[in-house]
Amino acid sequence: MALFAIADTHLSLATNKTMTVFSGWDDYVERLEKNWRQLVGPEDTVVIAGDVSWGISLAQAEKDFAFLDSLPGKKLLLKGNHDYWWTTRRQMDLFFEEHGFDTLRIVHNDAVVVGEDMVVCGSRGWFFDAEEDADRKVLLREAGRLRTSIQAAKATGLEPVVFLHYPPLYGDQLCPEMVEVLQTEGIKRCYYGHVHSVGIRLATEGLVDGIEYRLISADALRFCPILVRPTEKYQ
Repeated sequence: MALFAIADTHLSLATNKTMTVFSGWDDYVERLEKNWRQLVGPEDTVVIAGDVSWGISLAQAEKDFAFLDSLPGKKLLLKGNHDYWWTTRRQMDLFFEEHGFDTLRIVHNDAVVVGEDMVVCGSRGWFFDAEEDADRKVLLREAGRLRTSIQAAKATGLEPVVFLHYPPLYGDQLCPEMVEVLQTEGIKRCYYGHVHSVGIRLATEGLVDGIEYRLISADALRFCPILVRPTEKYQ
């Protein structure tokens, strides 16, 4: 049983929104499916850290969910800034149940155990340079959700692995509120998405103040989910 991760799948099977207008996104759905099927087995789990679908409602995102459900493994979905289909937890769970999407699960204010040694937790995050009152309110709410999720993960006694959509660090800038949660909760690894195209070269990756950061946006990974290993397996 393995854990994989990717972000920013930006599926649009029922909309006219496409990522192919951007460099490097040609045939991205086909490339994602091919790589996914080559790597992921039915017993594995894949975290999708936000910007899952361009659908603006659950109904409009149905074909995208059906596509993901058809792929091997269980999928843990976090919210991104473009996931306009996202609604209440109850409505999302009910929609998945009614449509038989039994490999899809939402991660929101909770944590999910994967295998015998890891537990997935996280939140959307927010802009690192939030200054307006409305943005500050969202940022503080997201920091609270991150802490709630991490604490749920720690309660299992397993290693918490954090997934965010927005980067908590980027170049020489950081989001103090999100980084403070990661540090005070003793997190060792944080995966994030959102960063694309030429911005990838400025993304923070590697060890910073005891936390290993990794960018997992789909184009940064060339549309190939990456394997997440327990920390001790890196040593």
